[in-house]
Amino acid sequence: MNIRKMLFFCLMAGVMFSSCIKDEPLNAEADITGITVDGPKLIRQPVITNNEVHFYVNGWEDVTHLAPKFTLTEGATIEPASGTERDFTQPQVYTVTSQDGKWKKTYTVSFTSDDVVTSYHFDDIKWYEYKDEWDVNAQPQKLFHIFTEKTPNGDTFEWGSGNAGYMIIASGQPAESYPTSQSPDGYKGKCAKLQTVSTGSLGAMMKSPIAAGNLFFGQFKLDIANAAKSTHFGIPFRKVPKELVGYYKYKAGEKFTDKNGKEVAGKKDDFAIYAVFFTTDKGTDYLDGTNSQTSENIVMKAELNNRKETDKWTRFSISFKKLKPIDKQKLGEGKYSLAIIMSSSKDGATFDGAVGSTLYVDELQLFCE
Repeated sequence: MNIRKMLFFCLMAGVMFSSCIKDEPLNAEADITGITVDGPKLIRQPVITNNEVHFYVNGWEDVTHLAPKFTLTEGATIEPASGTERDFTQPQVYTVTSQDGKWKKTYTVSFTSDDVVTSYHFDDIKWYEYKDEWDVNAQPQKLFHIFTEKTPNGDTFEWGSGNAGYMIIASGQPAESYPTSQSPDGYKGKCAKLQTVSTGSLGAMMKSPIAAGNLFFGQFKLDIANAAKSTHFGIPFRKVPKELVGYYKYKAGEKFTDKNGKEVAGKKDDFAIYAVFFTTDKGTDYLDGTNSQTSENIVMKAELNNRKETDKWTRFSISFKKLKPIDKQKLGEGKYSLAIIMSSSKDGATFDGAVGSTLYVDELQLFCE
């Protein structure tokens, strides 16, 4: 179910219960909601996004004859059929058709065993596209930017952001008005622009009056009950990280407010750039906004501490500090994950910050042992 539709159902629940009972229309949703596969040992649970499914496996697993089984939204069908055997040495494409037959969605299903790219230039993006399921004549809309990088084997790595959450109240705003977007004025070429923005009356009602711009390794899955848990940080990583370097510019917003939207006198906003390396062998596939710096699973951490406001590109270099021993066997088995996390408001996960705070980031490089 897409985000706008989820919110619509939440807000309209009372009206629906008090309305007259009518025949249910055929379902217009065309989503993959679950997936399983027999054979290879997965090193974390499959990740399902709006149009992709990622499996993470070790490099020695045989993925040439696999038959994934899909769970779909009510009444939907999938082509090729669920359980069809295919060769996943290359990503495979599936098409989901809604129960009413009016909507189709294409998913790319891939099995990943290589580490992610370690150089990040922010020159390439793809668009998040949304098609209104309530309007049969609607055309796909390009809503916001998703930063991408090419891996050494030609796959595409995508950065996560909270833009999908802001989409609920964006109301046709251009991509440049979202918390996370691409800017043309990079240190080299283009760059990432993270800005803290107001979420308006709806955000204030939900005690989340701001949305900080952010970028991170991982995915965003909206959790209405606890928004800080919407950010799923971390992807499998088989090397020991050593140092993260890059360039930034930063300007804090004028008025710092708390989650109630009240100004906190004398407090100035600050940004965050940090990375955590953590174990995933205790039932933890990812960290989130509630524990990304406190989880007992964290074994290494790197954080930019000497932060400052500057309108000039400023180079930084932060080293990973080892908090716990690294198990080489678990490392080879893919039981560690890495998350690089950046935000225009350091306390944005708790909705404390200043509207207008803006962080530019470019030319990141991750070095490993």
